[in-house]
Amino acid sequence: MKLKVYRYNKKLDSPHYNTFEFMSKPGMTILEALFQIQKQFDDSLAFHYSCRGAVCGTCAMLINKVPRLACRTQVIPLIKGELKMNLISYHAIEETKVPWDPEEEILIEPLPHLPVIKDLIVDMSTFFKYYKFIEPVFKPARPSPEKERIMEPNALTELELYTNCILCAACFGACPVDGKNPEYLGPAALAKLYRFHIDPRESNGIERLGLANIPNGWWACEFYGNCTRVCPKGVPPTIGIAKARKELEDKGKFQEG
Repeated sequence: MKLKVYRYNKKLDSPHYNTFEFMSKPGMTILEALFQIQKQFDDSLAFHYSCRGAVCGTCAMLINKVPRLACRTQVIPLIKGELKMNLISYHAIEETKVPWDPEEEILIEPLPHLPVIKDLIVDMSTFFKYYKFIEPVFKPARPSPEKERIMEPNALTELELYTNCILCAACFGACPVDGKNPEYLGPAALAKLYRFHIDPRESNGIERLGLANIPNGWWACEFYGNCTRVCPKGVPPTIGIAKARKELEDKGKFQEG
């Protein structure tokens, strides 16, 4: 098995790719393969990881031109072509600077649309700046109940779709709009904002939606759907964005452009 890995260290060299060849085993993930490269071939290879269980979202990267979690992407199904995903094409996944044979090699690159710090590590500052912009904190309605805030089961069902987000930024890296408009808040931030808006325990109602009622917020989405396809937790940002836009339009708060 061959892994073709993007390498970059601004202090030492320009971007290039290294190819590593070794034996895979059943169940091996891309994250495990990267550990093996560190151990056997090059201990300077840099990448982020934490939980190793698809919970923290730390190890998102571009794997065979699809943003994925390295810890849950298995090597053998990938090389067999069993994990193919049809995304709307855009520059970051069209561009391949080196020859690459997807039937023989697995291509590992950093997540698109974010500055590369070293190898597969990207600077997530912009992603989290947009996340903080939507004020991702619970603002409960008053007065406080004596025991707990009751939720109806049907409200919880929709809410859980959006609370599942692990902030891995795979959707950010898969979004063609983020690729051409660096000011766009992005799918993750907007999905999280919608999550707080629909929480029946919240107090702000339509005011929550107003935080992204700007040209680079709800109205910048072009509904490519890549974000939903790559989300490892099944969060559907485009559905929430569409519902938020309709609600703003219905209430006469349309602010496109």
